[in-house]
Amino acid sequence: MAEPGHVVENPVTGERAAFPPTGGDPTDVLRFDLFVRPGGFVVGADEHIHPYQEEYFLVKAGTIRLRIAGHERDYSVGEEATVSAGTPHVWWNAGEDEVHAIVEVRGRSAQRFVPAITSFFALAQAGKTDKKGNPNLLRSAVILHEYRDVLCAAPLFVQRLVIPPLAWVGRIMGYRADYPYPTTPSGTHAA
Repeated sequence: MAEPGHVVENPVTGERAAFPPTGGDPTDVLRFDLFVRPGGFVVGADEHIHPYQEEYFLVKAGTIRLRIAGHERDYSVGEEATVSAGTPHVWWNAGEDEVHAIVEVRGRSAQRFVPAITSFFALAQAGKTDKKGNPNLLRSAVILHEYRDVLCAAPLFVQRLVIPPLAWVGRIMGYRADYPYPTTPSGTHAA
């Protein structure tokens, strides 16, 4: 799992998350720097939901496009966007330059967002995802079921009705929700 001061990268989606060198954020707030290469997108490139957390973006460089509850808009340097808890959304780099955004995930269990995204990024690092950054269906279901308090498939009926039985089968097949991010010989995260 990413610790304060670590950087994790998804080579498939073009995302890089840099966690501040000092912790101290309350458990209900997670703040990090997000960098997204041109053409990059959120893992899966699909709408998702944070059921108990709002997600805040402050664009520092580039242009990010968000689709929030079906409405698309570009956000550029200095602009902010907030996605309310429970709202389907997706985002991607809509420009020709790298996006840099300050992201805050705010609300119950926000810190659990870190191992969820780190597992997806680690699987991409290991070459175990498709071109959208998704692991196979059963492994994805195990991760989404474990972290359902911070990350859900949209629409919610998929998370509630489809994910649990797939996760059960996935666990029987030996998949676990947490996949270790590669480290360098010094023990720090590679990226």
